[in-house]
Amino acid sequence: MEAPLRSIHVVAGVITDVRGRILLTQRGKDSDLAGLWEFPGGKREPGESSQAALARELEEELGIEVEIGERLIEVPQQYPSKRLRLEVFRVARWRGSPRGREGQAMTWVEPERLSRYSMPSADVPVVGVLRQPGLYLVTPAPGDDLAGWLVALEAALDAGVGRVQLRAPGLGAGPWRELAQAALVRCRAAGAELLLNRDIDLARELGVGVHLGSEQLAGLAARPLPPGQAVGASCHTLAELQSAQALGCDFAVLGPVRATATHPGTEPIGWEGFAELRQHVGLPIYAIGGLGPDDVEAARLQGAQGVAAIRALWESVAA
Repeated sequence: MEAPLRSIHVVAGVITDVRGRILLTQRGKDSDLAGLWEFPGGKREPGESSQAALARELEEELGIEVEIGERLIEVPQQYPSKRLRLEVFRVARWRGSPRGREGQAMTWVEPERLSRYSMPSADVPVVGVLRQPGLYLVTPAPGDDLAGWLVALEAALDAGVGRVQLRAPGLGAGPWRELAQAALVRCRAAGAELLLNRDIDLARELGVGVHLGSEQLAGLAARPLPPGQAVGASCHTLAELQSAQALGCDFAVLGPVRATATHPGTEPIGWEGFAELRQHVGLPIYAIGGLGPDDVEAARLQGAQGVAAIRALWESVAA
């Protein structure tokens, strides 16, 4: 019988300078995952609060005094020799001049360049939270009232949706193209990102993203779109999550977390099941299934990027 993996609770901080750059530090050559870049922090000791542990670690490692701000995400992650929970806070204010007091290299990075740095798998979802929207709308089919559907889409965008998956099952090729073009105009006007459900060719033609169905993952040998055109994937199993990660997907959607009217025969995985699967990949993941905007905070406590939804993000503004 194998010995249980040791569990470690790590805290880290997102430190931003006056130019909006974010501080990363490099793991030393004698540490696990040597050479990778990470958000600075360290282990929480028994009896410490997470905020106190982070303040202590940043003073010891970087020589700065900090005021801890909002919690951004907690990422459960399993490595070969340990099970880690990474709790990340935004540093609201800091005093002093950061320096590597333990000999570690450090660098200030523009937010849009964070993904260029090789990081431990637990840190990758943190970049997702900093750079990708927390709400992912999956659209309902437009039906016969296209004008009303477009008004509802505009309302959802106005309400804060930053990423949209266009999904219209049963629509013919011509109407589907027209719908995609109309949705793209509105998404671009709102500064939101559009992904087309399963249609790689049209996504490539329009210069937008694609959301892959789980059945497409096994048939692709490489990422289907270039960087700058987002690639997401629907996943229900660990194998599918691993395939999405291997393809270089920007994010995945995992669920259902709760029972839903749209999939009445599907057993929900719950937050415990979500976290169990989440810990095996380093990938931004949206939780889906009976969730809405009020669930974003709970989702991030389980390592989610945010929540994806149809009804909760559509009907609340269309009502």
